[in-house]
Amino acid sequence: MNENFSPTFSPTIRQLRAFLAVHQLRKLSAAAQRLFVTQSAVSMLIRQLEEGLGTRLFDRTTRSLKPTAAANEMLPVAERILRDVDSLSTGFRELTTLERGRVSVAITPTLATFLLPDAIRSFSQEHPKVRVLVNDCAPDQFISRILGEHVDFGIGTPERPGAEVEVERLMRDHLALVCRDDHPLAKARVVRWTDLAGHPLITVRAGYGVRPLIDGTAADAGVALDVVNEVSFLSSAIWMTAIGMGASIMPSAFARAANDPSLVVKVLSAPRVSRDISLVIKRGHSLSVAARAFIAALKKSL
Repeated sequence: MNENFSPTFSPTIRQLRAFLAVHQLRKLSAAAQRLFVTQSAVSMLIRQLEEGLGTRLFDRTTRSLKPTAAANEMLPVAERILRDVDSLSTGFRELTTLERGRVSVAITPTLATFLLPDAIRSFSQEHPKVRVLVNDCAPDQFISRILGEHVDFGIGTPERPGAEVEVERLMRDHLALVCRDDHPLAKARVVRWTDLAGHPLITVRAGYGVRPLIDGTAADAGVALDVVNEVSFLSSAIWMTAIGMGASIMPSAFARAANDPSLVVKVLSAPRVSRDISLVIKRGHSLSVAARAFIAALKKSL
């Protein structure tokens, strides 16, 4: 049969499965039953395989098929290929059914504190074999992590995200005054930006996070803020406020997530300043089944 050998021939998975079944069972009828096809279909697959390889794989006898030396030599290779194919199929099935997988998300530490715990907890309970990787990064690193595909997606407050990403709003947050319940403004029904004059304040350091928004709004309102402490992390501002070092200005969602009963959260007005917390995905980037499922869990937790 060597005259029919084709150097470009590649056996199909169906042909290899038919070969393996016939080699193990030695009968076309038994192989057909295992593969849930007709006996003639198995015979055709074996014939195509023999013609493509240019060699006989089975000697026909009256009772059974006897593997040739070429078939015996080919057997371990065929078994390995089919194991790999089955492993690949199992892997894809597990990924699509969330039996395994991973999700990676870029997010600043401040947002992660109040956005992720409930979402990760519920997602992990439902899909315990899917790993959630949190890439907590500084605001100036946020977009680059997404564009560089170091993560599946990001959750943040990009002011000028650019055309390279798609943005979907998850929630709207507002700037608020956070103070102790014995602070002069704690009982006020409404706290305006102008009411902050003369009160010692704590907020994030200049140029970082929401600070440009705070400074710009205060300037527009015509009030000079008495900033006595600047922090890198809002969690520091929370405990400083709790021990009486001053009131804080921060996003209301973070302040409420701190859940400190000694603190009062007052959304600032005149003007009321909001910012969108958004899902950010690189344009053209396809999300995995696991990533889409996590986003659904995140939205449900908000």
